[in-house]
Amino acid sequence: MQWSTLLILALSAPGSALIRFQCSQLVRQRLDPLVSPGQIPSPHVHQIVGGNSFNASMDPKKDMPGESTCTTCQFSEDFSNYWTAILYFRAKNGTYHRVPQLANAGFEGASGGGMTVYYMQDPLYDTAQKSKVTAFKPGFRMFIGDVNARTKEENARFRQLTYTCLDTFGTRGPETLGLPNRVCKEGIMTSLRFPTCWDGVNLDSPDHMAHMAYPETGTFESAGPCPATHPVRTSQVMFEVIWDTKAFNNKEDWPTDGKQPFVWSFGDATGFANHGDYVFGWKDDSLQKILDTSCYAASCGGKQQSIANMNKCSQKVVVNEDIEGWLTELPGGHQAQYI
Repeated sequence: MQWSTLLILALSAPGSALIRFQCSQLVRQRLDPLVSPGQIPSPHVHQIVGGNSFNASMDPKKDMPGESTCTTCQFSEDFSNYWTAILYFRAKNGTYHRVPQLANAGFEGASGGGMTVYYMQDPLYDTAQKSKVTAFKPGFRMFIGDVNARTKEENARFRQLTYTCLDTFGTRGPETLGLPNRVCKEGIMTSLRFPTCWDGVNLDSPDHMAHMAYPETGTFESAGPCPATHPVRTSQVMFEVIWDTKAFNNKEDWPTDGKQPFVWSFGDATGFANHGDYVFGWKDDSLQKILDTSCYAASCGGKQQSIANMNKCSQKVVVNEDIEGWLTELPGGHQAQYI
């Protein structure tokens, strides 16, 4: 089912509660306060969105709403930070160029493309969205994915880190676990769906994953129950990022070895190492109030701002290096890896 059809159905359904909003890009640089706290620069380049108090360490006691003066997200009380790796194109001569991003449908003009963020109480196709879920707490953070995964088997423990080859801008299927190996006329969309069961105690864990779990049986989409070890059901956080690959659609420019040309900023060219980071930073109980409201997408109340105001929020780069031009190696010294 196409997104436009889902939107129409959901808007006409009573009692729905699903948040979908855009965040413009805050900054692109090599910082990663979850995996490499305090390290300047971190091992690979990320694109970061959200509150402008983002920094290299992000102490768990940090007052993100209090320290931020703006956010790049549509909900102006969301000072959370969301980030992913950057996608690069590898040309046949072995050089790399950053792939730009596009804003999702309905959010045209968002600076740098950014990402679309969802908080879902039930699967996207369930227009009722009636389940009660608990909002995250200050200090909460989580990570999803494995930067070292290079096979489908290694990727399998993370449910639904996917790619969609956009034959049209509205294409939303099929989804694959690895990077597409064909020309995607309108770009490539990555979708990252985080676990939805919390242990109810820990705001973080050493690997930033163990305090969260997937349903004991089934999936979030099939309303599987949370395991006894992680009994608290949270909303599912999902990122959608659209990579504008149109400038690289000429296969004459692709590597002569026949491999697909796109590679993550840390060197993965299989796509199985897709990953994302989340640090909660909503002001007070603003997220819980929205989750408890009958609403859909951006009609969920809360304080919101225009795309123009989102775009005014930015952050200075602290790692001064070239991440934009034609590069002989990826920032941090990485090269494409297919195995």
